[in-house]
Amino acid sequence: MPENRLSSSGLALAVSAYGLWGFLPIYFLLLSPSGALEIVAWRVVLSLVFCLVLLLLTRAFPAFAALLRDRRIMLLSLVAGILIAINWLVYVYASTNGFVVEAALGYFINPIVSIALGVLFLRERLRIGQWVAVGISVVAVLVLAIGYGQPPYISLALAFSFGLYGFLKNRMGGRVSAVGGLTLETAWLVPAAIGALVWVQLAGGGITAGQEGLAHGVLLSLAGVVTAVPLLLFAAAARRLPLSVMGFIQYFAPLLQFVFGVAVLQEPMPLERWIGFALVWLALIVLSTEAVVQRRRAIRERRAVPLDTVPVQTV
Repeated sequence: MPENRLSSSGLALAVSAYGLWGFLPIYFLLLSPSGALEIVAWRVVLSLVFCLVLLLLTRAFPAFAALLRDRRIMLLSLVAGILIAINWLVYVYASTNGFVVEAALGYFINPIVSIALGVLFLRERLRIGQWVAVGISVVAVLVLAIGYGQPPYISLALAFSFGLYGFLKNRMGGRVSAVGGLTLETAWLVPAAIGALVWVQLAGGGITAGQEGLAHGVLLSLAGVVTAVPLLLFAAAARRLPLSVMGFIQYFAPLLQFVFGVAVLQEPMPLERWIGFALVWLALIVLSTEAVVQRRRAIRERRAVPLDTVPVQTV
């Protein structure tokens, strides 16, 4: 059936997007000896170039140009750009300095943070299952903080920066495409990125681009593609799959990162860290189960509406 084919393609697109995000730590490690600041700076500049090319090739430039006249969109994109820059910088630093597991934790708790942001900014009312998931997550962070001797700053920075970024993207609405949004955000960031590259060259030991061999140069030049392609795959998947399915698949990326950090990089996993992660996973199970139950209940209620109560369109 056509619906099944659409669903299968959406599933493949979603798994591809989150799979690429899951393998990002490997890519950043291959960019050694480039530091986090230089990597993020090149990522910003090359992402903008790649997005502009895409806009031209897809003839989407007129729609993008219309966004430039919208003050609200421009302001939201500026703040979103700052948030995603913070997220990228923290994530690249974590990936290149032995904190991949802690970075994975940040994306595991991101759905809980998104719920908390909904309560704070949108006055949303939580259901019992959501309150339970939030409570378990708070306990998990406390356990990890006690185990670390300090709060898991990298995890919290990633979760809150990406949660706020997602909130702002939602506020922008459907007018802003994935490519258009990333173009605006990186355009705002390019002056700071160029300034960062100048600082790295003059005071930070020198730019590594073009200095570490052909393979390194090629990999670094792909920073824009590596940034934009998963985002485009995600946007395409989101149009083909229910939100509940996308919600489940989003755990694929941090799971890959977690396995890579533990099995390949052999990052330490003391008992309290296992307990903290177990609590986070329990919270996600509660949250996902509650979402499925709620969705099924809503479907049953829609089907139970009597025919004569449905408004009839008149001409």
